[in-house]
Amino acid sequence: MSVRLLMATTAMVGLTAAPALAEMNFNRVASFPVASNFAGDAPDVTSAEIIAATADGMTLVYTDSPAGVIGAIDITDPANPQPKGVMEMAGEPTAVSILGTTAFVGVNTSESYTAPSGFVKIVDVATMTETGRCDLGGQPDSTAIAKDGSLLAVAVENERDEDLGDGRVPQMPAGHVALFPIVDGAIDCATMIKADVTGLAEIAGEDPEPEFVDINGLGETAVTMQENNHIVVLGRDGSVVSHFSAGAVDLEGIDTQDERAALLFTDSQPGRLREPDGLQWIDDDHFAIANEGDMDGGSRGMTIFRKDGTLVWESGPSFEHAILQIGHYPDRRSDAKGVEPEGMEFAVFDGTPYLFLLSERASIVGVYDVTDPTAPVLKQLLPSGISPEGAIAIPERGLLATANEFDGFEDGAARAHVMVYQYQDAPAVYPHLTSAGADTLIGWGANSGMVGAPDGTIYAVNDSFYGFQPTIFHIDPSQTPARIVDAIPVTRAGRPAQKLDMEGITLDGEGNFWVASEGRTDRLVPHALYKIAPDGEIEEEISFPAELLANEVRFGAEGITLIGDTLWIAIQREWKDDPKNTVKLVSYNTETGEWGAVRYEKAEPATGWVGLSEITAHGDWVYVVERDNQIGTAAVTKKVYRIPAAEMVPAALGGELPVVSKELVADLIPALTSTGGYVLDKVEGLAITPDGTIWVSTDNDGVDDHSGETMFFSIGTAE
Repeated sequence: MSVRLLMATTAMVGLTAAPALAEMNFNRVASFPVASNFAGDAPDVTSAEIIAATADGMTLVYTDSPAGVIGAIDITDPANPQPKGVMEMAGEPTAVSILGTTAFVGVNTSESYTAPSGFVKIVDVATMTETGRCDLGGQPDSTAIAKDGSLLAVAVENERDEDLGDGRVPQMPAGHVALFPIVDGAIDCATMIKADVTGLAEIAGEDPEPEFVDINGLGETAVTMQENNHIVVLGRDGSVVSHFSAGAVDLEGIDTQDERAALLFTDSQPGRLREPDGLQWIDDDHFAIANEGDMDGGSRGMTIFRKDGTLVWESGPSFEHAILQIGHYPDRRSDAKGVEPEGMEFAVFDGTPYLFLLSERASIVGVYDVTDPTAPVLKQLLPSGISPEGAIAIPERGLLATANEFDGFEDGAARAHVMVYQYQDAPAVYPHLTSAGADTLIGWGANSGMVGAPDGTIYAVNDSFYGFQPTIFHIDPSQTPARIVDAIPVTRAGRPAQKLDMEGITLDGEGNFWVASEGRTDRLVPHALYKIAPDGEIEEEISFPAELLANEVRFGAEGITLIGDTLWIAIQREWKDDPKNTVKLVSYNTETGEWGAVRYEKAEPATGWVGLSEITAHGDWVYVVERDNQIGTAAVTKKVYRIPAAEMVPAALGGELPVVSKELVADLIPALTSTGGYVLDKVEGLAITPDGTIWVSTDNDGVDDHSGETMFFSIGTAE
């Protein structure tokens, strides 16, 4: 038998050949970890929050609040961004806008909430030197430059103390909007107009907290006042052109509970205040707002208004539903503000106006065609780094970039990244897996084990992240993207089964499933095998034998497959009786009830640990996934190996175990980086369909300190 690998050039993510004239799409081409911008050792916490580009579109500049710097990235080759270093800001950079090669950076220097202060720092990006600064009389939050380069607007928020008075406004001093005329590319501090926006909002009108600003082609500045749930439009002279409440939304079909560890979109929230954050003009009369919420609200979507306050379109829960269908819904934020739309960007690409809506918690960029502002069309959902905060479009080069603020270095999660996307005459690469088109709204995430079915479809299980919703998902991989066509709840006596951590699944040839559950004694979850009927009801539970459990450690079953009458279970890491860098492949004979095992030698970890995360039999071979627990550039071992099935002869537990041989099938790192992202940690699914196609998937940890990205792709065929 031989293995024919169709690597990243053809078979990744199950793509079909592009038609001669494909629809234009945005696809990610690069990910830049901002920690690499430091000449020496990077701080333990970095960030990329707000981002801008020079006029030629060759340099990106982002704010890094934790490090107190701005960073620059050379994107002359957008698929290969290069570091250009950082510049100290003498305070906390909160915003940046660029005119030509001049950056205007909002810097917060506040001593306290009651004594806010800050300035605009003017920076020559070419030399990364300061050329001036203007005091703002308060704490800046966002900046914007008019398209004709004639005006700079700064939202001076003077934000509230969320720990004072239950975090409610009013909390003085009040914020304002600073307007600077730009002459010959420069601002004169003496010309600053302090626009008074007090007394306008129904909620704490005496204490406006301007959040986000944008300027239309007429030089009018629209500003969101998030906690005040209000929007103001200002003229060039700071006069109020219009103002109105952002209003409220009646939300139906959402999930408002995080404690139940299940994706149940059956709740409602009537009268939910929008409390907008990001705002972008679409034309001189229409603008969109991102309804993140902050104090009381958050309607989880996007709204479009005319500047006179006329409501023209409301997304309601549709944005969240679309995110749910691609596995990015952050369940642990359900009781708060769900996916939290926050940042926005607008640009026209090849004549089509697009709004880019950033979901902070789902780490997704929604791409809306707003040719008709009264009927936007959601065209794409792009995978981002964790917590996208800002975006910049460079339509002249066909580029979009996002700044992603979360840095998980201290917890072993992904670092903060800037990601670059290109507008291409090509199919959309993401998502790889979706439940869109199913008869009902199916939410999913934390997918673990997989198995190929005789009809060419695939079954997958979620793990214990969704402890109140254990589910078997039925996947059709023949579609692009692959489709979840059904979800089978796993039950005991008709109720969602508890105390499961499903990490592997296989078929018994008679329509039933066998599932391997990884035990956790500290959570009273048993190490066990479960026979499950086609309708999801558990019919039989088989606990691991005492001889095996006598040497138990936390990391247990991570896959299951069937050869004849024998189930084989991959144990992820060494237990107490395993020599270093070896693990057991445990057997259970379904006819005799006998247990046994063989031993498997895994790689010496370069960093962290290496273990097995899947097993599946096909033909004369048994295939396993061997991976380390590293992310991004630290990842070394993400591989598929195969073992001769003839060597899978178990010996009795407690004695000497035969060591099986292994042969490399594929290094998965090229596949894991083929879509412009960083290497994801958890390759946990492996399935082989009857035609020999090998399918691989990743586990997104239920979108908890994770971008939510799930990769589902083929690495070719085993012949």
